[in-house]
Amino acid sequence: MFRLAEFLSNPRPTPLWAMLKQVGVTEVVGVLPRQFTDWRQTPIDHPWDYTALAIYKEMIEEEGLTLTAIEDNPPMDRIRYGVAGAEEEIDIVCQMIENMGRLGISLWCYNWMAGLGWQRTSSRLRGRGGAIVSGYDHRLLAEAPPPLMGPIGADVLWRTLEQFLQRVVPVAEKAGVKLALHPDDPPMLPEIRGVARIMNSVPAFERLLSLHSSPMNGITLCQGNFTLMTDNLPQVIRELGGTGRVYFVHFRDVRGTPDHFVETFIDEGKTDLAECMRAYRDIQFDGIMRTDHTPTLAGDDAEVPGYSTLGRLHAIGFIEGLRAAVMSEKQ
Repeated sequence: MFRLAEFLSNPRPTPLWAMLKQVGVTEVVGVLPRQFTDWRQTPIDHPWDYTALAIYKEMIEEEGLTLTAIEDNPPMDRIRYGVAGAEEEIDIVCQMIENMGRLGISLWCYNWMAGLGWQRTSSRLRGRGGAIVSGYDHRLLAEAPPPLMGPIGADVLWRTLEQFLQRVVPVAEKAGVKLALHPDDPPMLPEIRGVARIMNSVPAFERLLSLHSSPMNGITLCQGNFTLMTDNLPQVIRELGGTGRVYFVHFRDVRGTPDHFVETFIDEGKTDLAECMRAYRDIQFDGIMRTDHTPTLAGDDAEVPGYSTLGRLHAIGFIEGLRAAVMSEKQ
């Protein structure tokens, strides 16, 4: 069965790190350590360099945790757009993967969202009991111009993704690092601000797997996005999970549609999460799973929207209880 992990949104120790151990979570998903500086606050290494990653990993291990994955990426938009400088960015990605392999960091979660990254139109909506939640309303961006990199079509993104995999997967195979592509967030069809979104449907992820047959080419199944792509998320978990190439799960929920949704407490969204957990049990999913985009409770704070401490502890308890209940069922 899967292992529960948690995302460290801060590259330096916080009280959450100790709390994770207290509630039984010892595997973590880290970021690239962009704050790696000398005493003058001068950068001395790139965050994807071996030394920066090694010291970051050692810091995490000194706190009694294990760094299993990196969910972050170096600059990649030139790769996605297929413009001058793409080769240099691919070289950096390959260097990062090689360094991860040397350090025993076995999974990289990346995305193919060109120019924009993940999008929300509000991070101060009010959820249950006044908890602070994030949401997206496409009406606010319907007339917005393209980002600085400009518009881009789906055909270009598919071409550059295939080229990327052909170059990077052999490096990942040698390093022993699994690549887990995250869906577009939100999974809008067909575009946002003139930028195509291609990882926004179940067939898109089936196509991803067909682009390279290597077991290193896999999926991050972010339920908050996938539940906006389908009316039957448990079935999708069984179908994609049955390929053996779902390596990472974000166990969360939302309400709404791809163009207008709000994030919710884990126990009040649109999805049958008990049936999702049964699907993971049935496919014998043995990757890592974490909480994601939890509400901010009264008295708590979130430096990054969706990553407050109390909200995540609530979600961890929910997931642990749901897993125990499902695993105790007679099959």
